[in-house]
Amino acid sequence: MESPELSDENTDVEENEMSVEDQLREDVAKEKDKFLRLFAEFENFKKRTSKERMELFKTAGQEVIVSLLPVLDDFDRALKEISKSKDKEMVKGVELINNKLKETLKGKGLEEVEVGAGDVFDAEVHDAITQIPAPNKKLKGKIIDVVEKGFKLGDRIIRHPKVVVGN
Repeated sequence: MESPELSDENTDVEENEMSVEDQLREDVAKEKDKFLRLFAEFENFKKRTSKERMELFKTAGQEVIVSLLPVLDDFDRALKEISKSKDKEMVKGVELINNKLKETLKGKGLEEVEVGAGDVFDAEVHDAITQIPAPNKKLKGKIIDVVEKGFKLGDRIIRHPKVVVGN
């Protein structure tokens, strides 16, 4: 038979082994938790950089497109004046060039902000350059005239339409 002293030593050794085993399990659980957190953080980093890169590609040509907007305005004014001419071939040629430029910019994501006389004025979208007395009560607080077209590139407005508002 074992002496009581030996059985106490065996119990102490088993407890030490259990505590070492428990300690190792805790260490593995901590390392696993660290790994999972690091992995999740890395996944978030990949998503964020991917999203930023996509945004950059969407608006990469924004400076160039913004600098071409006055050219579009000039084309519209030129077409208006040229259409008064009797030389229909010249008018047709300028219209073709204008359409090609607009389609090219549209392919790069440029869209015109649709606004017309009688629309409700929205300070988030429109840029009021002046207010005039409304010709009738229905036009109070509404757009009376569009002085300059507005444009969007993707979802962002890159130039707000300049409008005259009735008061």
